[in-house]
Amino acid sequence: MERPVEDHPVVWRPPLDGTTNVERFMAAEGIASFDELSARSVAEPEWFWDAVVRFLGLPFATPYTAVLDTRAGIAWSRWFTGGTTNLAAACVDRWAAATPSAIAVVWEGEDGESREVTYAALAGQVDAVADLLARRGVGEGDAVGIFLPMVPEVVVAAMAVAKLGAIFLPIFSGYGADAVAVRLADAGAKALVTADGFLRRGARVPMQDTARAAAAAVATVETVVVVPRLGRLDEGATVLVDDPNPYEALLYPDHTGEEVPTRPVDSEHALFLAYTSGTTGPPKGSVHVHGGFLAKIAEEAAFQLDVSAGDRLFWFADFGWIMGPWEIVGALANGATVCLYEGAPDWPGPGRVWDYVERHRVTVLGISPTLIRALMAAGEEPVRSHDLSTLRILGSTGEPWNLEPWRWFFEVVGGSRCPVINISGGTEVGACFLSPHPVQPLTPMTLGGPALGMAVDVFDEDGRPVREQVGELVCTKPWPGMTRGLWKAPERYLATYWSRWRDVWVHGDWASIEGGQWYLHGRSDDTIKVAGKRLGPAEVESALVSHPAVREAAAIGVPDEVKGEALWAYVVLAAGTEPGEALRAELVDVVSEHLGRSFRPSAVRFVAALPKTRSAKVLRRAIRATALGTDPGDLSSLEDPAAVDAIRDAR
Repeated sequence: MERPVEDHPVVWRPPLDGTTNVERFMAAEGIASFDELSARSVAEPEWFWDAVVRFLGLPFATPYTAVLDTRAGIAWSRWFTGGTTNLAAACVDRWAAATPSAIAVVWEGEDGESREVTYAALAGQVDAVADLLARRGVGEGDAVGIFLPMVPEVVVAAMAVAKLGAIFLPIFSGYGADAVAVRLADAGAKALVTADGFLRRGARVPMQDTARAAAAAVATVETVVVVPRLGRLDEGATVLVDDPNPYEALLYPDHTGEEVPTRPVDSEHALFLAYTSGTTGPPKGSVHVHGGFLAKIAEEAAFQLDVSAGDRLFWFADFGWIMGPWEIVGALANGATVCLYEGAPDWPGPGRVWDYVERHRVTVLGISPTLIRALMAAGEEPVRSHDLSTLRILGSTGEPWNLEPWRWFFEVVGGSRCPVINISGGTEVGACFLSPHPVQPLTPMTLGGPALGMAVDVFDEDGRPVREQVGELVCTKPWPGMTRGLWKAPERYLATYWSRWRDVWVHGDWASIEGGQWYLHGRSDDTIKVAGKRLGPAEVESALVSHPAVREAAAIGVPDEVKGEALWAYVVLAAGTEPGEALRAELVDVVSEHLGRSFRPSAVRFVAALPKTRSAKVLRRAIRATALGTDPGDLSSLEDPAAVDAIRDAR
């Protein structure tokens, strides 16, 4: 992450014409400025979240009696207590009644097949799946795995499970059988919804085989529901929702059935378990609930990305990453359209994402910094050859930015007219800690500041707020989207997030507030400490990718008898660039020039690829463990396991 400098001026200013959701909310509440709104939302969270529910019209079957209850301690805060609601009522039922012909879901497969689903049709499909699951014994509180590619049925399945008051488990579509089974077993899942397969880089991925192997290893799984994604290609659609097989049932997307009542559940009733990969030990399941997740994500999409009815939101994400549920709920809770894509972003060519944006008239686009860095390698032509004029908001999350990719995203993709809403949160956060808003001037790479209602700060090692230097990102008050603990592991939850300072959530990110702007500097557990001086890997990586020969980079610290840790860098070179000692020396010098000779890399290694998750996050712990020959922890989320071999074979 490059530090802000005087050469990074304001590059985008909001029109402030009263048309954004934030401005309309401010007018409704009699608030004169965004700064006033931000301060009041943190000082008076109960006022703010109650006002959000009213402004967005989020339905509660039974009105809540209190917005916030902290009697069990901040770590175990309860929201909208006494109230009952259901995610499916807010995201499907109310729009099926109010705007039945509006498009709820747009989908495109890698082969070019596409579908649009109206809110009325979505409601019918949700009822059909809910009916099927209920007849198979799934009821309130039961867990259901959703192991699907990004097809419309992923929306249908999630909403059907929510409708019944059951709990869904988003499972990354690239997992192997063991990784799927671990999550199903931990949750005690009663059913699994999967597909017969999907397309990835032109190849058929036999997802059903993986699902069958996983389910066979978990005694609690009684039903596997199969979406015939590939079968439809071969045989066409057949209307069939159940068959005599007592174990497997087929689910076809064009089936509608009897209306199934949506079950009102307590606001704190579990909605889904979001599993994250641990550096050690088993994956941990973050518990998210109907009332809090709905309110927080609906607010974020509305106020940060300015999503409203008529918008088309496309966030390039897998359902197994928190941004998968985020984009579905964020779009549908605001009556907008969620856009889904099944395949790889650069298949069969580097213009695939931009082709999708043009064809489906996307208005709000979210892409990770890592993916932008990869797409930049093809140059500007694949972008400029497409009409992206429907875009009005750009979003990003996942990793810190460096300057050139951010400018490319802002100038080439957004035409310098779309604000880049760079958000930061996490799976356990269920939402965002930091985010710009479309009523604020923007400088490159900034996270703006605290998201509305979020009491975030930056602490030094002694737990004191600091400015103009890097420290720990923390939160000092509860928020509706926060995890309600880790599934069956309350002690692990408290130890992980609440044990360092009393009543303070320590997130594990390095952050700084410089010149009034907020910036991220990578995970604090990725910190490199050379001769007593701390350094975020993103700063090293930003320096390396500033060299035209470098496409991607990752930095790690390795034990060193003299310095404590030595700095090692792994780089992926641009096409047509040959590795060599002269280039290695140049890259060492580049880092020294940017960061000082104290941080001169001890090694620069050339690799064909970096280990990444499907959501494009670089797994630095896997790089470090591979370099040191130690246990890398859970690697089930890797996009390409061969990338670990590339690290092992690095020159």
